[in-house]
Amino acid sequence: MATVEQIRKGYLDYVLTNNEKPKSVYIFAKKIKITEADFYQFFSSFESIEKTTWFELTFETITKIKEQEVWLQYTAREKMLSFFYSYLENLKNERSFVIYSLKNHRGKFSTPDVLAGVKPIFENFAQEIIEEGLDSGELAERRFLSKRYKDALWIQFAFILNFWINDDSEGFEKSDEAIEKGINVTFDLFQHSPIDNLLEYGKFLSRNGKFAEKMRF
Repeated sequence: MATVEQIRKGYLDYVLTNNEKPKSVYIFAKKIKITEADFYQFFSSFESIEKTTWFELTFETITKIKEQEVWLQYTAREKMLSFFYSYLENLKNERSFVIYSLKNHRGKFSTPDVLAGVKPIFENFAQEIIEEGLDSGELAERRFLSKRYKDALWIQFAFILNFWINDDSEGFEKSDEAIEKGINVTFDLFQHSPIDNLLEYGKFLSRNGKFAEKMRF
């Protein structure tokens, strides 16, 4: 009786050995000694195997970091840094697959199809962190822009992932640096700044224009 793990491992072994997908489900099923019906009981296509693998890697990372005792003590910035450091560490176990999958499903202007299941789970996770940061005052509440914070973090996700698969530095230390600099810059933009104070002062003056007129000497 075929299992999900048997099919997944068989598929990953095939694509990493041959650097291409099997020609058909029939050929693949025959190779790992299962029937086509066994395959379709768990997966609708080869791409669905890759989507599932990506989803599980992401879900597993989020679950593990949330279980850490120190998690609730982290700031929003620290939580996002923790995610990316842990995520790349988790991806090391599947690095060959990650490189194959992304380079064979690379989209010029859109999210690769294999990450379709990753994007919503990451954005939900990011939104939780953002809302915590807004509630605590760590992040600046900005009309219209606050809703776009998670989009900025998804861009960082794509950038860091792409950087990592091309990183040939020892211990992927350049990727760690990319995480640190990228997330810190992003969260610096999310936080209150002198521009926010200037805008608030402008709003105050516009609301109290008549009062300001009376105060003239």
